[in-house]
Amino acid sequence: MKMSMAHMKQNSGQERRGLPQRSSFPEKEDQGRSPLDRDYREKCRRYTEIAATQRSPAHEEPPTKRKKEDVDPLLIHTGGAYIPPAKLRMMQEQVTDKNSLAYQRLSWEALKKSINGLINKVNRSNIGIIIQDLLQENIVRGRGLLSRSILQAQNASPVFTHVYAALVAIINSKFPNIGELILKRLILNFRKGYRRNDKQLCLNATKFIAHLMNQEVAHEVLCLEMLTLLLERPTDDSVEIAIGLLKECGLKLTEVSPRGIHAVFERLRNILHGSEIDKRVQYMIEVMFAVRKDGFKNHPVIVEGLDLVEEEDQFTHMLPLEDDYDTEDALQVFKLDPNFMENEEKYITIKKEILNEGDSDSSTDQDATSSEDEEEEEEQVGDEEGQKVIVLDKTEINVVSFRRAIYLAIQSSLDFEECAHKLLKMEFPDSQMKELCNMILDCCAQERTYVKFFGLLAGRFCMLKKEYMASFEGIFKEQYDTIHRLATSQLRNVAKLFAHLLYTNSLPWSVLECITLSEETTTSSSRIFIKILFQELCEYMGLPQLNARLKDETLQPFFEGLLPQDNPRNTRFAINFFTSIGLGGLTDDLREHLRGGRVVCAQERPSSSLRCPETAVSNIEMIWKNSSNETLEISVAELSSTCKNEAIFMGWWN
Repeated sequence: MKMSMAHMKQNSGQERRGLPQRSSFPEKEDQGRSPLDRDYREKCRRYTEIAATQRSPAHEEPPTKRKKEDVDPLLIHTGGAYIPPAKLRMMQEQVTDKNSLAYQRLSWEALKKSINGLINKVNRSNIGIIIQDLLQENIVRGRGLLSRSILQAQNASPVFTHVYAALVAIINSKFPNIGELILKRLILNFRKGYRRNDKQLCLNATKFIAHLMNQEVAHEVLCLEMLTLLLERPTDDSVEIAIGLLKECGLKLTEVSPRGIHAVFERLRNILHGSEIDKRVQYMIEVMFAVRKDGFKNHPVIVEGLDLVEEEDQFTHMLPLEDDYDTEDALQVFKLDPNFMENEEKYITIKKEILNEGDSDSSTDQDATSSEDEEEEEEQVGDEEGQKVIVLDKTEINVVSFRRAIYLAIQSSLDFEECAHKLLKMEFPDSQMKELCNMILDCCAQERTYVKFFGLLAGRFCMLKKEYMASFEGIFKEQYDTIHRLATSQLRNVAKLFAHLLYTNSLPWSVLECITLSEETTTSSSRIFIKILFQELCEYMGLPQLNARLKDETLQPFFEGLLPQDNPRNTRFAINFFTSIGLGGLTDDLREHLRGGRVVCAQERPSSSLRCPETAVSNIEMIWKNSSNETLEISVAELSSTCKNEAIFMGWWN
C-alpha cells in the first residue's frame, strides 16, 4: 500500500514538472517501441555497465613507466657504438683487471681505430713513419682488422695501390702470415667479382695482385693464371681487365717469364683479329702492344721511393688461383682471449726485435748517463772558474729559419723594390749578409727560366752597400769553382744573373780575374757558363761596347786569364772558343798578338833556311802539322811574306 502511494506521488510530481511519465512495467513500454529502438536502448545500457565496471577509483595513481636498463654500448652489436678516444682511454684506466672482458673489449676497439687511422694516412712520403707506428700496435692480434682495412682503403682509392702494396710488402717481410691472409682475400675477391660480373671489383683485385707480384709478395704464376682465365672466353670487360693487369705487371713478367708473356700477347693478337669485340677494346689492345714496344716506359716495376724491402728478406707466396681458401673472417670479430697478457708480452718482445728498441734504449741510456756526467763536470768547472759557457748551435736552426723568411718575402712580393724593402726591414746581423745574397742566387737558380726580378733585386742590394757587392764577388768565385754541381737550367740562370750585375756595374769587372780560359783549366760546365755570360753581355751592351770594355787598359790585369797571351796554345784556344760562340770580334787583339809573334819568330830564323827552298818547305810542313785549321791561314801568310823564293812556296802550296 505504501509502495503504491509513493509511486503515485512520483507520477504526480512528474506531471507537474511537465516530464514524461515512465511506466513501472518496462516490458509493456518496450512492446510499444520499434525493434530498432529496443536494440539501441539495449546497446546503450550495456555500454554504461561496461564503463562503470572499468572506471577506476579517484585515489588510484597511473602506472609508472619502466626504466631502460643500462647496457654497455660496446656490447650492443658487433663493432659497438662510437666512443671518443679520450673517453675510451679513461674507461681503460678505470678497469683494473687486464684479463677481464671489459678491458679486452676496450683494447680491441682502440686497436681497430688505431689501425684504420694509420692506414687512411699512409702515402709515399710518410710510409716509413706509418710502418713504425703500425708496428707499435699488436697487428698479430688485429691481423684480420689490418687486412680488412687495407683492402677497403685500396677499393676506395685504387690510385694509391702501389703505396698499399709497398706497405703489405714490408709487413709480409716481418709477418708472412698477414701477407698470405691479404693475398687469399684478394684471390677470393677476384673470383667473386668474376662470377658476379662485377667489373670494378675485378679491376681493383687484379691491380692489387699485380703490384704485390711486383713487390715479390705473390708469385708470377698467379698473374699468368688470371690472364689465362680472362682471355679464355674473351668479352669486352674481361679483355679490359686483362689489359689493366698487363700494364701493371707486364714489365715484371717480361723479366721473370718471357715465354708466358709472349703467349699472352699472342692470345691478344688472335682476339684482335678474330673475335668480335668492341672498337674501344680493340683500340686498347693496340695501345697495349705499343706500350710493350716502348718497354713499359710509363709503368715501372716499382715506383721510385717504394722499393723498401731487400729481395733476400721478402717472402713470396705460391698460391694457385683455383684452390679453396679460408679468409678467416672470424679474426675481425672480438673474442675473449684467456692468455691476453701473455700474448701481449710476446708481441712486445717481437716488436723490440724488429725495431731494435733494445739497442736504441741501451744507447740512449748510455748517452743520458754520459751527458749527465758531462753536465756535472761542466757545472764543477763553471763553479770553480766562474766563467760563462758559450753554446754553439751547430744545427743551423737560425740559418734555416732566416732562409725561410727570405724565401717567403721574395715569393710574396710583387716587384723587386717591395721585396728589397721587406728584406731591409728584417733585422739580421751583418754576418748574415752573405747568406741573404746566397738565398737570392738560390731562388734565381731554382726557377725554370731566368727571371729579371732577381737580377734587379741583387743589383739594388749591391748599390746600397759595398758589403753586399763584396759578398756577390765572393759568391761569383765560389760559383765558378763549383759550377759543375749545377744542372744546365740552374747554370743558365746563374750566368744571366751575373751578366745583369756586370752590365749594370753593380758588380766590378775584376771578378773575371778568376776565369782562366784554356783547355786544361776549363770544363764543359765552366765553358757553358762563360758562353752564356758573354752572350748575355753582348745582348745587353752590343759587341762594340763589350769589346771596348775588354780593351780597357785599367782592367787588362784582370783579363789576362780570360784573354791569354802567355802561350800560343792558350791563345788559339781562346780565339777558337769565342769564334765558336759567335763572338769572334772580341779576339782581334789576340789574333794580332799571335800574328806578330809568328812574324818575330820567322825573322829570327837563320837566313840559310830562307835561301834553301827545301828548308823553307820543311818549315812550312812543320808549321802545317803543328797548327790547327784555324791558324793555317796565318802561318801561310807569315811564311809567304818572309820566303824569298816565292815560286817554290806557291808551287808547294798549289
